[in-house]
Amino acid sequence: MSEQKPAVPSRWALWLPLVLFGAFVALVLYGLQRPAERDVRSAMIGKPLPQFSLRAATDDRPGLSFADMADGKPKLLNIFASWCIPCAVEAPQLAQLRAQGIDVVGVAIRDKPDDLKAFLLRHGNPFSRIGADDVSAIQFAVGSSGVPESFVIDGKGTIRYQHIGEIRADQVEMIVKKVREAGQ
Repeated sequence: MSEQKPAVPSRWALWLPLVLFGAFVALVLYGLQRPAERDVRSAMIGKPLPQFSLRAATDDRPGLSFADMADGKPKLLNIFASWCIPCAVEAPQLAQLRAQGIDVVGVAIRDKPDDLKAFLLRHGNPFSRIGADDVSAIQFAVGSSGVPESFVIDGKGTIRYQHIGEIRADQVEMIVKKVREAGQ
């Protein structure tokens, strides 16, 4: 009988664990340099707003409905809340947009009337209309993932642009441009 020699691993088999580990490290480094997108884009861009009608959220502004959004004039639909800190941060920019002739309409999300009134007194009220969305129905229907979030709506009631997060001072002119383009 002949004795069998133990199998000797080939040279490449000795290097395989090191190559696999190197590939894993390269993949992790690639992922760290290109973090995942955290914003949730609306699937409604390019589509008409859903039919809706919201009661007035304040005593001094009318509520909001689909008919108000499809009146032939472009608008900026701002989804906000009194309990939202970034909403307070964007308030001066919304006032700037209003001063530049942009019709800013609001949807107040899960807000108490007294809290909303105090918020608007403290930060200003750039809205021509404010609808109360007590259960976030419109917020979810337009594909909004949070507050604040703004949508440029053309005169037919179609969503043309989505802005996630607060509008910053350096973004005001871009928003003005988007609203004016929606009116053409």
